[in-house]
Amino acid sequence: MNIFSDIDPQRKRSLLTLFTAGLLFWSSLASLLPTLPLYVQSVGGTKQQIGFVMGAFALGLLLSRPQLGKIADSRGRKQILLLGVSVAAIAPIMYLFAKSVSLLLFIRAFHGISIAAFTTAYSALVTDFSPPAKRGELIGYMSLVAPIGLAIGPAIGGFVQAWVGYPPLFAMSATFATIGVFFTSKIAEPNFAELTKSDSQSENKNTQKYWQMLWNPRVRIPALVLLLVGLVFGTLSTFMPLFIQETKANLNPGLFYSTAAVASFGMRLVTGRASDKYGRGLFITGGLICYALSMLLLYFANNSDAFLIAALVEGCAGGTVMPMMVTLMSDRCEPHERGRLFSLCIGGFDLGIALAGPTLGFVAEQVGYRNMFGLAAGLAAFALLVFVTRCSKDLSHSLKFAIGRGKDVYALNK
Repeated sequence: MNIFSDIDPQRKRSLLTLFTAGLLFWSSLASLLPTLPLYVQSVGGTKQQIGFVMGAFALGLLLSRPQLGKIADSRGRKQILLLGVSVAAIAPIMYLFAKSVSLLLFIRAFHGISIAAFTTAYSALVTDFSPPAKRGELIGYMSLVAPIGLAIGPAIGGFVQAWVGYPPLFAMSATFATIGVFFTSKIAEPNFAELTKSDSQSENKNTQKYWQMLWNPRVRIPALVLLLVGLVFGTLSTFMPLFIQETKANLNPGLFYSTAAVASFGMRLVTGRASDKYGRGLFITGGLICYALSMLLLYFANNSDAFLIAALVEGCAGGTVMPMMVTLMSDRCEPHERGRLFSLCIGGFDLGIALAGPTLGFVAEQVGYRNMFGLAAGLAAFALLVFVTRCSKDLSHSLKFAIGRGKDVYALNK
């Protein structure tokens, strides 16, 4: 981690504080991952209603992320970070009082604001701190908060729920996020006015309408690929505990997510630095292949060993695609537009998660969970096809970039 020797002491402290806040934030969210679908089921939710509740999380994401991205660009990242961890601290307490599916839908949508705020501001702030030549390496290291949180949270959450029930589980989730608020308040943000000072055209760029930016070739294909990945991930996060329960495999759902998180951790340690040398496209392609393979493995899974192998492959996918997409977008945007472009691109992922619950829940009702994961494998394969053929200005440049044989023509080199 020699990269940290190139960063001044104040920024090092801020990065460490930011990392700690991110770890607490993701642990809070992840502690509910294997347990909340079962909680919805316990209050009378059907398979499709479980999908709607879990998908409502992304509804909050979608509705809030555009405005949050604009604020992150105009007023700075820190206040958006604080909003994210504050909502993550409040929402779990609200679940305690929700005894109907309709109320759970509302609270889950509110909870979604937390991840919209935190991930947009976190990605932009890490990029603000990053030396351009080693951007992939630093983003890779800082993105480790997600797999560590996803390793710790589900394991603790599943244990606490089984041992003492839902109220202590929700209280624990809220406590993690509350401590995260304290650490977030200690972050020293870079001089925002100096950071966003750009050429004479920057004012015109800043006034460009938010949704018009989606049609920019820098953003369009990454957002579409993340939409498809969001459908796959949403299927996994919503229905995996119920699928394991249905197959009667002797496996705690929390262990599935923790196994995936360990694999994700390992991938993030090496791919960020490697992408600075070999380009982002090669690793995004590899990650999408792993997503398709993991869903195919789940389609055939019928025992705990098969589920854990699928979890390892899925972890490799998640630990590659998301941080590489964030790094790809950081290469393609100016400081004054990072919040908005990150929010647009990651918004594709949000939309996929939002659609996965109700649409794939309907598929599960009709043909079962196993066939639903077969469909998810097809979606991942389609995402791979889109990226390999459309990620650059034409087919030839796209193929070369996707296999690490060409540069990103949309990178700004700043």
